[in-house]
Amino acid sequence: MTALVCPKCGKAASGSFCQECGAKVGGHFCQECGAQITATAKYCNRCGNHISVNEHRAAASATLGGTNLPWWIAGAAMFMLIVALGTQMMQSGGPSIPTASPITSQPGGGAVTGMPPDLSTMTPVEAANRLFNRVMAAVTAGDSTEAQQFMPMAIGAYERARPLDNDGLFHLSMLQRTAMQLEAALETAEEILEDNSDHLLGLSAAAKAAAELGRGDIAAAYYERVLEVYESQIEQDIAEYMDHTPITDNLRTEAEAFLGGR
Repeated sequence: MTALVCPKCGKAASGSFCQECGAKVGGHFCQECGAQITATAKYCNRCGNHISVNEHRAAASATLGGTNLPWWIAGAAMFMLIVALGTQMMQSGGPSIPTASPITSQPGGGAVTGMPPDLSTMTPVEAANRLFNRVMAAVTAGDSTEAQQFMPMAIGAYERARPLDNDGLFHLSMLQRTAMQLEAALETAEEILEDNSDHLLGLSAAAKAAAELGRGDIAAAYYERVLEVYESQIEQDIAEYMDHTPITDNLRTEAEAFLGGR
């Protein structure tokens, strides 16, 4: 049997992710030529191999598995938050990604051009930030298919990159919340607060996750803390506050609106 074929770029692939474009090599594949097959295919559309009953079952399982379920059931408010952040990143060139990575961007920011990045040459954090950028860009462009494809990859990349700084933890919590992994999103946000109990992004992420879990009292406590520390925190030279100004600039108004509506 030949190597597996990436469903995104068509290149030979191995492992869980394509080495050429970073796409997840998921689903099930023909045992003869390595081409991806669907749950209903009787023959491989590349080599004509007859698909066995066991192969059908595996393909159906992969198609119906949780990793392929739509993530966009997250609320409209979360979608708008990601669009705002994605737009800001497209304008500024992305969140705090180390310059040591082989990531190229257009002068002055904007979409990345050229050959797809080789994630294997990046540090774990650089690869995670790259995937985060890709999800944000896809959502901003309205490409739900690509956003759905890269969402689990981005979450997994941040988990592998641990220990994370507060910026990385905020990215991970936001991705988890968008994927409706709400308990995990709250736990990740609280990791930020263990380091700095007044961190605005940690308070924001924790409040949103708690609210979406239906824990209004916990969310209110976090938002009350936002109002108490906002002025002193926003005056500090904290890099992630600058990277996420669409969130930090509106956070006090958001907290007041939540508390006023209770």
